[in-house]
Amino acid sequence: MSRRKIEFMSLLEDYFETYLPYSRGLSPNTIESYKQSFMLLLRFMSDVKGIDPDDIKFSILNYDTLMEFFNWLEKERHCKPVTRNQRLSVLSAFSEYAQNRDFDAASVFRSAIVKIPIKRGNKKARAVFSRDEIKILLALPDENYETGLRDKVLLSFMYATGARAQEICDFTVDALHINDKNASVTLIGKGSKARQVGISLTLARTVRKYIIHRHIEGYPEKHVFSSQTHEQMTVSCVEGYTVNH
Repeated sequence: MSRRKIEFMSLLEDYFETYLPYSRGLSPNTIESYKQSFMLLLRFMSDVKGIDPDDIKFSILNYDTLMEFFNWLEKERHCKPVTRNQRLSVLSAFSEYAQNRDFDAASVFRSAIVKIPIKRGNKKARAVFSRDEIKILLALPDENYETGLRDKVLLSFMYATGARAQEICDFTVDALHINDKNASVTLIGKGSKARQVGISLTLARTVRKYIIHRHIEGYPEKHVFSSQTHEQMTVSCVEGYTVNH
């Protein structure tokens, strides 16, 4: 294998095929998002600089070249500062990995990356609900309907935990922890990372009451806020055919 191959493309292949999925344990979706940054870099090097991927050396990826790349992202690709900064973060993580693997080869690349400043963007004013507005919001769902009851519990849960949409979808019966003195929930976020969030006993008892209402208290892996009905959840498969109980 040529030194040129070892310098960049080989390390990049190892980074995506071995390091990220096995050493870091990142999810396929996260790895795919990382790849997009490098696909753009390779496209820039090919289309703008006239350098094929197999001809890229770390020594070429100096400060001037990388600044030209990030300017290209903004002007030609119309990337906003937040997206540009995400691309920079991805390249920075790889530069650290590459320098640890081959210090001499990757030192120019690494030193150039750390000199590139983070771009400041216009911050949007954060929307905040007042206490009265929260009361109005929580009073909107009609508890006389199944969906209304679910939405009331769901809104209360979201307000108290600050959970993301995917964390709400993945919230299961066994992720609720409650005793006589305190309560908490386990939320599974990006990269399957778990975090513990304390909640009030009042909310915990409300969620547990809703779990009992849905007849799923004996099913620890059931999703609490699933739109699936009790009848649908009791469907079983018999000899390859689906039968409703």
